[in-house]
Amino acid sequence: MSALVTETDLGSSAPHGAPALPEANDRSFREGAFGHARTLSCRECGHEVELGPHYACPECFGPLEVAYDFPVVTRAEIEAGPRNIWRYQALLPVPADITESPNTEPGFTRLLRADNLARELGLDRLWVKDDSTNPTNSFKDRVVACALSAARELGAKVFACPSTGNLANAVAAAGARAGIKTVVFIPSNLERPKQVNSAVYTENLVAVNGTYDDVNRLASEIAGEQEGWAFVNVNVRPFYAEGSKTLGYEIAEQLGWRLPDQVVIPVASGSQLTKVDKAFRELIELGLVDDKPYRIFGAQATGCSPVAAAFKAGNDAIRPVRPDTIAKSLAIGNPADGIYVLDICRRTGGAVEDVDDTQVREGILLLARTEGIFTETAGGTTVACLRKLVETGRLDPTAETVVINTGMGLKTLDAVGDSVGPAATIDPSYAAFTATGIA
Repeated sequence: MSALVTETDLGSSAPHGAPALPEANDRSFREGAFGHARTLSCRECGHEVELGPHYACPECFGPLEVAYDFPVVTRAEIEAGPRNIWRYQALLPVPADITESPNTEPGFTRLLRADNLARELGLDRLWVKDDSTNPTNSFKDRVVACALSAARELGAKVFACPSTGNLANAVAAAGARAGIKTVVFIPSNLERPKQVNSAVYTENLVAVNGTYDDVNRLASEIAGEQEGWAFVNVNVRPFYAEGSKTLGYEIAEQLGWRLPDQVVIPVASGSQLTKVDKAFRELIELGLVDDKPYRIFGAQATGCSPVAAAFKAGNDAIRPVRPDTIAKSLAIGNPADGIYVLDICRRTGGAVEDVDDTQVREGILLLARTEGIFTETAGGTTVACLRKLVETGRLDPTAETVVINTGMGLKTLDAVGDSVGPAATIDPSYAAFTATGIA
């Protein structure tokens, strides 16, 4: 490999040493190893690269993504599939026999009609796509499942990642299920529950003093030096990122094979938002949904909001920042897909908004107390941004809206731990209870 792409530094040069995985021309892949994927295509110049452990365009160093020769796919065929992301196997870079390989089988999470939250915010029709019910309680199980399939085909001996928490949980669990060694790297100040949620699955949890961007740079260096290591969001990133498309597929299917008018999505690296948009466009292209306008909105925490800042300033470039927010799962100061988030939100008539940490906490409590969903700080950010978008008139309150909850609140208890607790501590008597005024 002659180039290195990370979450934080697209187009930089690779470190010296052996590549992490064999080049595609150094090994043969079994027929259909990557399903109906045809090639890797540069998102900047369109140059195509053969399927394999490539992630940067050799011509312009732009990011690569998977391109397909899709077969004819019907709604009935999809609906007859398993109740997980593999019902969309024909639209992903995975083999037809993917269900025969041990994996965590994520996806097909609930889409909840959120009438209580809608009334609170003044919306007519609101849905919550709740990915907190995935195997390790976040949407990262989706992307990891696709990355694991690629890692197997590429002959990886170690399954690894740099992570802000949820990805580490998902990689460690998926590796354990698949029987492959896992190594996960996290910032040392990560929320304790997320550290525990990784350490229970793997002995190889490495905490790094620094921000996520520091962790990611270290992982990228290791990826260039250690042979046989598949870093899900580095050297198999094009395959990994495709897993987020399944969020878009499921939303459309669960709405009765139609697209929502508006969707609000949290932004860390920005990959999830770009892939939901890709999923919607693919469904239209395949004739599985009617072509219609839709608007996409991004949500960031103010303490790490480089994409929102660029959007509001009308800039096309993202200025990196040093994160300072309780929303650690969104704390990527130099997001790899930030420029593409800008393009999509502008193209669809959406926006990128940000909210401060107090509003993030309020968003967590608002979703919990209206819909019974305990979200982590990323979800609190998204709900708070939804409220702000409505209040500022940029989101149409009469249009059908979906908000994505990407993770479980039990992973970020410290965010609201000081804000909630017993309404009263009383003696075990009826008189003591009535004195509280609760009745």
